[in-house]
Amino acid sequence: MKNLLFLFTILLFFSCNNEKNQYVEHPSNTKEKAEINKESDTYINPLDIDYTYMVYNSSQNKSYRSGADPAVIEFKGEYYMFVTRSFGYWHSTDLVNWNFIKPQQWFFEGSNAPTAFNYKDSLVYFAGNPAGYGSILYTDNPKSGKWEPTASISTDIQDSELFIDDDGETYLYWGSSNVNPLKVKMLNKDDRFLETGVRKELFNLDEEAHGWERFGENNFHPTLKEGYMEGASMTKHNGKYYLQYAAPGTQFNVYADGVYIGDTPLGPFTYMKNNPMSFKPGGFTNGAGHGITVKQTNGQYWHFATMALASNSQWERRLCMFPTYFDADGLMYSNTAYGDYPRFGASHPTKAGQHNGWMLLSYKGAATVSSSLMQVKKFTSNDDAVEVTELPLEKNTDGQIISKVLTDEDPKTFWVADANDDKQWITINMLKPGNINAFQLNFHDHDSGIYTRTEGLKHQFTIETSEDGVNWQTVVDRSKSEKDTPNAYIVLDDAVKAKYVRYNNIKVPGANFAMSEFRVFGLGVEDKPKGVTEFKVKREDDRRDVSLSWNAVAGAQGYNIRWGIAEDKLYQSWQVYDTTEHFMRCLDRDTPYYFTIEAFNENGISEKSDMFFTE
Repeated sequence: MKNLLFLFTILLFFSCNNEKNQYVEHPSNTKEKAEINKESDTYINPLDIDYTYMVYNSSQNKSYRSGADPAVIEFKGEYYMFVTRSFGYWHSTDLVNWNFIKPQQWFFEGSNAPTAFNYKDSLVYFAGNPAGYGSILYTDNPKSGKWEPTASISTDIQDSELFIDDDGETYLYWGSSNVNPLKVKMLNKDDRFLETGVRKELFNLDEEAHGWERFGENNFHPTLKEGYMEGASMTKHNGKYYLQYAAPGTQFNVYADGVYIGDTPLGPFTYMKNNPMSFKPGGFTNGAGHGITVKQTNGQYWHFATMALASNSQWERRLCMFPTYFDADGLMYSNTAYGDYPRFGASHPTKAGQHNGWMLLSYKGAATVSSSLMQVKKFTSNDDAVEVTELPLEKNTDGQIISKVLTDEDPKTFWVADANDDKQWITINMLKPGNINAFQLNFHDHDSGIYTRTEGLKHQFTIETSEDGVNWQTVVDRSKSEKDTPNAYIVLDDAVKAKYVRYNNIKVPGANFAMSEFRVFGLGVEDKPKGVTEFKVKREDDRRDVSLSWNAVAGAQGYNIRWGIAEDKLYQSWQVYDTTEHFMRCLDRDTPYYFTIEAFNENGISEKSDMFFTE
């Protein structure tokens, strides 16, 4: 087939150049601060796109947006992103700004767990119906939204990945199970992608050896021990084949992607010793599994993956994007440190995808609100039962309603206003003044009553800032915006010094204005924290587990733990707030590790502590 667009989509089950340890230290002088402040090409996780309301669970009247299992490809110098049950796909020229394309014909319930492949600038799209049967859709012009179908050629396929090698040989990887291994079969791309008869079982999870593969939040579940292996994805680099897979479950903070490496597309494959390659268990939004790695036109790799929100449903998810590298030893890894803070965009010549140095100014700020229908702590358990704790109404000494959930760095807590009109507002009195560069508004879906892709949705509002809480200036005016931005990320042209921030609602989707987190980013005006002392690491009798402790650092918001298989391979990190100890169950049993830790606050990041080695 010539000039075809090929994307393979199957039944949703459980979705999902050699640089070292890269991150940006707090700028220490005015010149560096100015460089950051004028950098406008940034992005943040979860990605700011117009996520689709799900038809999945609509029979239970659960209304929520979700984006998961991203398949991103470069095609003729531009990029296309296909996402589970989105009734279409997104297009971008820069990997930062995405515009939705509504196809002329699509699947009634959307496509599931998509995978994409660009073969010599021709693409094919293969989508599965809810029964797991596959038919090929293809186009040579994905911008047009026009697709052609071919006959059904596959059955009973879950979480599939199509890979066409340089020689034209074609492989299909698939699997989503807590029992069965990933599998591969060969197809004939020149004859409707029919099977050639070559099939092979590849590998399965090994939870006894790999702690990060264990099922459950923080890799713990009281009864279930077997994680789910799913979301296969293949990347070829320097003649090696990197077969990626997701574990242990899409709803968990530890949802991650690991890698097995082979010399051929059929294997044999060897477990990569620095796994997982994409892992974001801490911070505001968690998870970095069931993704795909795409190569930018300039040679930079990016890993797009699934983050867990799991508030209205365990299937409520968002998308993330991290820069990805291959080190001198051929190990694949992603930079997820400070993974939900602002990051340099894909166009940055040297630091694309790295944390750009803007810190969180709003954490634990005193938030007051116009009204309050409810304030909720919400969590979806492993059996999809939603646990809801409604918080009592609190007021300050001035009689204003307090909303602590808006600045607690927890996406599963939220506030709901009495109405959805221009009388609703949020004000944050930040703990300390700072120079504001950006905002992230994480709106919440509360009984929205929307169950599919709906056009014409928009978020309209203004944002004001003040140094004294009396004199205000408008810094964001989206009062007439036509954009649908459920995770709006807004960068100011110039930094604004303020201690107070106010959001003024105009109109957003849903019956009630609701928000889970109002995040403010920039730089404080004081010194970054001192380094951490008395850092201790204890490997437990179960070598997959480790206990960490340290002394509190004055003025620190939290701490970022880094670890890896060598002093120059600290590829993993876990960001925690308001604690001086942490317990992790994500280590590989037979691997020695190096650990270090740093403190952070609104002013920046401390120096790393001394390295701690554990057998």
